[in-house]
Amino acid sequence: MSTAITEAEQNLVLLKSLIPSGESFHIWCYTNEGQLLGCSCGGVIRETLHHAFQALGAYDKMLKYAAAPDHDEPRILGSSIGIQWAVTLEKERRDSVVFVLGPVANMPLDGKSIRSALIVSHPSGNDISWIESLCAFVPALPVLSYAVFGRYVMLVHNVLTGDQLGMESLNRGAKIQEKEPSFEVHQRSRIDVYQSEQALLDVVRRGDINYYHVLNRSSSLSPGVPVSGRDPLRQMKTSIVVFTTLVTRAAMEGGLSPEIAYPLGDSYIQTAEDCRDSGELNSLAHAMYHDFIYRVHQLRANPHCSHAIQKCCDYIELSLDRKIHARDLAALVGYTEYYLTEKFKNE
Repeated sequence: MSTAITEAEQNLVLLKSLIPSGESFHIWCYTNEGQLLGCSCGGVIRETLHHAFQALGAYDKMLKYAAAPDHDEPRILGSSIGIQWAVTLEKERRDSVVFVLGPVANMPLDGKSIRSALIVSHPSGNDISWIESLCAFVPALPVLSYAVFGRYVMLVHNVLTGDQLGMESLNRGAKIQEKEPSFEVHQRSRIDVYQSEQALLDVVRRGDINYYHVLNRSSSLSPGVPVSGRDPLRQMKTSIVVFTTLVTRAAMEGGLSPEIAYPLGDSYIQTAEDCRDSGELNSLAHAMYHDFIYRVHQLRANPHCSHAIQKCCDYIELSLDRKIHARDLAALVGYTEYYLTEKFKNE
């Protein structure tokens, strides 16, 4: 284990040097069994953040990630209070060394809101002294969007593994992700935010699959709906609900049928409401945006398909988990089964 500790400490020094001094998140190293080998911070901060890592469920997620057979890509580990970590593994030591980056917040947090949320979710019979320590430290947490934090995560991952993966692999690995640096409302140019929002929606209308630069610029201008509340997770959900609503309308303007767009948007909104993890919420927002863009892209890629046939194709895509009969599709578009079958084959 001494060799592992030495190598871990060496890598911690290397990885820490990759992160600009202004982005003061920490890097940790664990064995795949959960033993802490090293950290770029120390003292009370280390003890407090390690306890929060365990108490907020991210530690258990790390262990599951390390034990999974398909951990070739990094993951974002979220929590119920908007604090997040990321996890990756060395290529040469995939059975023993796990690196964790964080914690970071995706929006400004205050100790009072965090205290209220944590005390409700942790029984009073347990030791909750760590909550006060964490709340005192919360204002000092680096505020990074998913896009910025994700770039650091991919940088660390690629250095450790020798891979050349991009941000799309981070989105792919999560269940369904986040935004660029957060700014106070008065610091944002409303005109710039509006123009960026229109660019986001125009990408959906056109079905432009090369949308990452537009998404990153938009995220850098605004962290979402500027509502204040006692629950950071609720704030994230509000932003995703609004964003999903706008994207749904834009997709319909791009040609996606309302019969498909509305149920799809409702499904994403319900998933967001049911979510209890900030990492999954951010992933969900990206997956939703990607999904609508690709559906419009497919429409534009097949301009010769009639409305009826495209409607059938959309229905099939949304029904891959159940058996579909030609008579069901015929009833959907008002054709006879024979006519629809011939028309579908021809188009």
